[in-house]
Amino acid sequence: MTTIYDHLGGDDALRRAVDIFYTSVLADPVLKPLFGDGRPEHVDHLTAFMAEVFGGPARYTDELGGFDHIVATHRGLHIAEPQRQRFVELMIAAADKAGLPSDERFRAAWDSHAEFGSQVAMQNSNAESDEDLHPLREMPRWTW
Repeated sequence: MTTIYDHLGGDDALRRAVDIFYTSVLADPVLKPLFGDGRPEHVDHLTAFMAEVFGGPARYTDELGGFDHIVATHRGLHIAEPQRQRFVELMIAAADKAGLPSDERFRAAWDSHAEFGSQVAMQNSNAESDEDLHPLREMPRWTW
């Protein structure tokens, strides 16, 4: 069965969507406080993370610190529900703007990943102790 990563067009298509998403985040008044002026490596790192989640290469785990790193990155950010919701909206819009597949099956996977991932990030960002972290402790694998 084709992976979600292959179905969406691989690294180039995913990077295009992540770049559109990240540009919109940096211009968004709701999310800018979380992202500040941005970091040059963010598009590459988020692309690698999402590629791995959707069945592509494991570069995020092998080269960029893996799941523990993404948890640590979100800790202390104190993401609020309106920010989480806006994140999801912009991620969904980026798929459209990047020309990712529009079939219902793919969009359900893309949207559910954005929703779930943002909930995990929000919980981890507000955790005061390790016990408060989301129970997910390894890279998620999104499939059909």
